[in-house]
Amino acid sequence: MAFVHTGNLRTYYRLEGNDGRPALMFAHSLGVDHGQWDPQLPDLLPYFQIVRYDIRGHGASDAAPGDYTMEGLGRDALALADALGIRQFAFCGLSLGGMIGQWLGACAGGRVTRLVLANTSPRFADPGPMEERRKTVLRDGIGAVAGAVMGRFFTPEALASGAPAVATVRHTLLATDPAGYAGCCAAVRDMDHTGLLRGIRTPTLVIGGDRDVSTPWAGNGEVLAASIPGAETVRLAAAHLSNVERPREFSAALLDFLRAS
Repeated sequence: MAFVHTGNLRTYYRLEGNDGRPALMFAHSLGVDHGQWDPQLPDLLPYFQIVRYDIRGHGASDAAPGDYTMEGLGRDALALADALGIRQFAFCGLSLGGMIGQWLGACAGGRVTRLVLANTSPRFADPGPMEERRKTVLRDGIGAVAGAVMGRFFTPEALASGAPAVATVRHTLLATDPAGYAGCCAAVRDMDHTGLLRGIRTPTLVIGGDRDVSTPWAGNGEVLAASIPGAETVRLAAAHLSNVERPREFSAALLDFLRAS
């Protein structure tokens, strides 16, 4: 297993693809891990060297107790790139990963060549539900929220399909460390990137799911698209984990955007 140690954090990562290809870093949603991006690898590996990692508190990365911050999660991504000797990279993040991407685009824009923000938001107007989720997982474990989370991750049709990818997401969610999950809930709860968006100069693609109840286009993706100068948009017929539910369309959107000159 591949780890980097930065400060007090041990981060698990996977580096795949040919040396010399442009670097592309993926960051996953709250409650899953780097495996969320498995569907995209066959389409993208011919063109990129791909870095996937487990965000602090998830997968095989360390899960320290306490509240995390979005800036801290963004600096974790930069520290990983530094440890791998990657000066510049394209970045694709979904949900929590997209929130990290917003911070990177605004505060480390010189490192990011292209930015994809999928199924994400710059700010939740009501932090109450995220705070309640944080308290629930610390008190009762991930299983107490798993049903509701899966119902947001996927459309009812996808949940009923018996697709292996859906089952894999459920297993990963249930295996997530409650302390790490709660720490990231705090980062989402406290995030407000609305003042940063106009400072993002990196070419940006905003992807939304037309059936996403976690970060619906209205008030979330539309704010990103309107506030980030020159942002492009793609809408998919999917719920929150649009890259899993519509993998080929998601990959096609990435390739069209990332390979544009």
